[in-house]
Amino acid sequence: MLGKRSAQLGLFEADTLYGDFVGRRTFYGYLASERGELFDDADFAKLYCPNNGRPSVPPSLLATALVLQAYDGVSDEEATRRAAFDLQWKVALGIELNVRPFAKSTLQEFRAQLIVHDQTRAIFQRSLEVAKRRGVWKKDHPPHERQHMKLALDTTHILGRGAVKDTYNLLADGIVQVLRVLAKLGPFELMELAEEVGCTRYVSGPSLKGQAEVDWTNPQARQRFLAEIVADADQLLELVRGTRADLEENSPEDQELVAAAEVLARILAQDIEGDENGPRLKQGVAADRLISVHDPEMRHGRKSSSQRFNGHKAQVAVDTDSQLITAVDVLAGNASDADRALEVVEASEAATGCQVVDVIGDCAYGAGSTRAEFAATGRTIVAKVPEIQNRELFAKTAFQIDLEAGTCTCPNQQTTRDLRLAKRGGGTFVFATETCAPCPLRAQCTRGQGGRTVQVHPQEALLQQARELQASPVFDEARRRRQVVEHRIARLVQLGIRQARYFGRTKTVFQLCLAAAVANLTLLAATPGALSLSGSAHFVWSLMLVTAALSLTSLILGLGIAVFTIHRSAHLAPLTHSMVPIVRSLTLPSRPGF
Repeated sequence: MLGKRSAQLGLFEADTLYGDFVGRRTFYGYLASERGELFDDADFAKLYCPNNGRPSVPPSLLATALVLQAYDGVSDEEATRRAAFDLQWKVALGIELNVRPFAKSTLQEFRAQLIVHDQTRAIFQRSLEVAKRRGVWKKDHPPHERQHMKLALDTTHILGRGAVKDTYNLLADGIVQVLRVLAKLGPFELMELAEEVGCTRYVSGPSLKGQAEVDWTNPQARQRFLAEIVADADQLLELVRGTRADLEENSPEDQELVAAAEVLARILAQDIEGDENGPRLKQGVAADRLISVHDPEMRHGRKSSSQRFNGHKAQVAVDTDSQLITAVDVLAGNASDADRALEVVEASEAATGCQVVDVIGDCAYGAGSTRAEFAATGRTIVAKVPEIQNRELFAKTAFQIDLEAGTCTCPNQQTTRDLRLAKRGGGTFVFATETCAPCPLRAQCTRGQGGRTVQVHPQEALLQQARELQASPVFDEARRRRQVVEHRIARLVQLGIRQARYFGRTKTVFQLCLAAAVANLTLLAATPGALSLSGSAHFVWSLMLVTAALSLTSLILGLGIAVFTIHRSAHLAPLTHSMVPIVRSLTLPSRPGF
């Protein structure tokens, strides 16, 4: 059942007592000032049962704890400890000093509920809503008009959490995974089932390849060992088919078994091939190769010809004016940088309410197909056109192509109109052999027997426009703006996105969104006017005003009592003087001294 925080602030809460000591302008003080504004318990209502059970820990408090955890880069255990004993965390959470707000399992359960209920982006979206309330995208702009925005896009790699192994151990991991599911359905002990099907060696040690007594320098020994593994895998897949006959189709048990069997079958298909001598390893790397049983969504990837990685890619969109991250996504490690770029731009528009007119990217976004995709939606992508290489011969850019006139002019000022169109768009300009044979530049142009040919891209017009823009001062300004996304990615790397904390792409999206939320909130906290007078800060000012009023009242009362005392003393003075002789006559003689 949903638990809610009281709107009434407490006198003994840490942000009230120690907010100034921790610092109102620190990130912890900023979170305290945004209490009740950044997260609302009602926003997480669908994660809880509406009318049954005891009240939960308020989800707004747990969401703030997740932000603090990402900001400080600590584990669940350390986050629980800091919430209980760290003064900065207590100020940010707005709890009393003697309160331990949640257990580690509570924080983990809340994170799992966010992922299960497709709320992986909820905390990140709240950071953008805070920016919208502060008018980040409406400054000096008429409220009735939709503001234009320039985005910068880029990607960075995320190292996967799963272990990457060679084919021998990868097959062994797939076999163990199928055995675990079959043992769970039995129910059997894992070792008991492994002994029954003759697969004990896969579960008895940490590494099949490491404990195998095989002469790895002998090709025949390696092939015999591989054949044994493939036979065990085929035997298990046959057992899976028989087991599925006793299960209800598409039941949770059936789906779990099918998922494990599909991973094993995929490893066999991508890495093993057979001939008359039996199974052997395939040469080369299969396209879209599965590289980890523990995280089947990991892929081989590369950021450059020399930089390779195993894992995922983070797609990041940044507003070049405010420097806020407006959208993020996680791609497969082997995906192109421009994949789903348009979706990220549309998500930025939906989150900010602005219209994106220009998108700035690096050379990876400069392909003709990407430009055509953006042009179809009325957007322009500013990116460097990939360079065309032709070894030491004239490249395509040395020729003048006039699409309207249908002509192509070579460096020797010879023109051809022979354009041979292709079925999928574009085509090829062909220069006649008679034109190219006597040409003095032929050695620099072509080595063939016939005339020179020049390919025309299906999006040649867009590429020509991009090359013209690339040579103008406007492109220099765009290149300077693009640096903003590199700075924001560097901040995300500081917040830990270089290494995935979880298995699977969905959980990695959650990690990336949480880091992006922290990056946005720290940027908002550092800008002038970030602190609001709502929440605990407003409460502190109210206390100060009440204290000043009470002090003034006490001062006035004190002055009144003093005036009254002086006035009464003036009236009693004559009576006091008349009583002195009487008092003296009644006074006993003093005792003589010794």
